This record gives sequence, C-alpha cells and structure tokens, in this order.
Amino acid sequence: MAFFILRRVGVMLLTSLCLTFIVFFLTNLEPNLEKLAKTQGNARMTDAEVTSWLDRNGYAQPMVLRYGEWLGVLPGWTREAEDGTVTGRCIHGTVTAETAPRFCGILQLDFGQSTVFREEVSSIIGTRLGLTGILMFWVMVVMVPSALIIGVLAGMREGSRTDRALSTFSIATTATPEYVSGVIFITVFASSAVGLKWFKGSAASAMDGVTFENFTLPVLTMALYGMGYIARMTRASMAEVMTAQYIRTARLKGVSFPNIVVKHALRNALIAPFTVIMLQFPWLLTGVVIVETLFNYKGFGWTLVQAASNNDIELLLSCSVVAVFVVLVTQLISDIGYVYLNPRIRMA
Repeated sequence: MAFFILRRVGVMLLTSLCLTFIVFFLTNLEPNLEKLAKTQGNARMTDAEVTSWLDRNGYAQPMVLRYGEWLGVLPGWTREAEDGTVTGRCIHGTVTAETAPRFCGILQLDFGQSTVFREEVSSIIGTRLGLTGILMFWVMVVMVPSALIIGVLAGMREGSRTDRALSTFSIATTATPEYVSGVIFITVFASSAVGLKWFKGSAASAMDGVTFENFTLPVLTMALYGMGYIARMTRASMAEVMTAQYIRTARLKGVSFPNIVVKHALRNALIAPFTVIMLQFPWLLTGVVIVETLFNYKGFGWTLVQAASNNDIELLLSCSVVAVFVVLVTQLISDIGYVYLNPRIRMA
C-alpha cells in the first residue's frame, strides 16, 4: 500500500507540473501580456512603451525562467530604476527590497498580487474558497444521500415501474445543464412576474449569512445535475449485485428481501459509486463557475470568471493551481478508498 501511495504521489507531482506549465504558457502569451501592459499602464501605449513596461515588470524574460520564478525554484527578478528605486517579483505590498526573500513562488505559498483587486492573491483565494466550500458542503449533503437512495431503490428491482420512473428522473436531471435549471428556478420560484417569489434570485446575501431563503436555489441547481449521474451509477451497480450468485443463494435460503439488500447487496453495490462521489468534488469546484455567476455568489467560481475576463494573470494562475490540486488529491483519495473497499483489488 505504501508503494502504491508513493507511486500515485509521484504521478500527481508530474501531472501537476505539466498542467501548471500549460496554464502558465497560455496565460503568458504575448497578446495577454500586451493587454496586461495596456491595462496597467495606458490603453494608447506604443509597442515600444509596451516592451519597456514588460521589461520593467519582469515579463520580458524567457518563459522557462519566469515559470521557475513563479514556482519558487528560481530567485525572483529584481530591477533598479535610474532614481535608485528597486522593484522585483518578491517586492510587493509591505515587503521592501531589504526584507524581500530571494525565492517567492508557489512553493513558498507566495501567490503574488492581483492586478485587478489590488490585494494579495492568497487572501482572495482563501476568502473565496471558504464561500465556495460552504456551497459545496450543502450541495453534497443534499446530492449524495438523495442520489444513493434513488439508485438503490431503482436497482433493487430492475425493470420495475419504480426503476423506470426513477431512471427517467435521473436521466432528465443529468441532461439538464446548470444554467438551464438555474434560470428555470429563478423564473418560477424567485421572479415576481410569475408570482411565486418564495426565494431570493440572488445569493449575494448568503455571503454574510446562509439562510434557507437565499441558499436553496443555488444548492438545488447544482445538486440536481450531479444527482442523476450518481443515481444512475448506483442503480447499475445495485442491479448487477442483485443478480450475483450469493444473492440467489441467500434468496434460496429464505433470507428476507430487506435483509438481502441491507446486509448483502448494499455494501458491494456502493463500491463503484464511491469513486463517482469523490470525483464530484473537482466537478463542483469548476461547476460553481456557472452557478455562482448566475446567482451572484462571489465564491471561487465567480473569482475565476473575474480573473479570466480581466486578464488578472496571477489570480488566474492561482485559481488553476487550486483546481489542479483539488482534482489530484480527490483522485488519490478515490484510488486509496477503492482499494480498501474492494478486496479483489487489495489482494491483487
């Protein structure tokens, strides 16, 4: 098991390096850097002025060197102006040239400064991730138990009327994107034009305090979309287990149907859905982009949209790092949990 975990961690590190370099390369293309220079300087800057601004701010170096500085494995750049003012990657905020460290990158937990919000990226990410974490928690609380119940009930008696009804519901929820169901919920339950103004269409007030009124619609919008996928996987796994030989043997022995489901079938049927449930975390982290923008909930997804639309390179790179980290960690937990839950893989 230790060798298995070490091998997975090694693959995670290699994957994260490749993914972060791709994102770094795409965000630091010449058009993006030119747009950044004109946004921070003057929209009417000439090409020579753009080149001068990029050189003064460390963007004129080779891509590999800047990637190494961003990671924190190479010393941060420094520039001394004609008036003696020293600037550099590690000099920002309250950090002066005298107190600046030599290395300041992701490995040192220095994410830089946002060019749009004018704040430390680490504080922005921490605040927005906390808000998104609350949303993800309530989505999982609603989505996972509901999906497992639907899947188990549908798979207990394959082909029955209950199975067909629940399967149709699962397919319908999965086939409906979040931006469609979100608009429908807002129109029906939050619009004064329809007359059912039960909830608030905007979840902005939830950032100060979560209530049933301001948080129900965004939670349901995300939960319904993921619920169908988990339910269908659970249903398929449950139906397969119910046709196994040991289930038939238990029936022939006279074991009651509820005991067969609870004591014999349920545990084995939940092995495959466990992996699917763990993979919902990275989906939720990226899926909140639509929901948070739609309901004006300023969490991680909303921040990612703002960083991309405003060409905030440091913030966009940090959001990408967080997303990559969450995906890789959840996959690692999923692999380890699957090995523990499935004795056949553990013995192999």
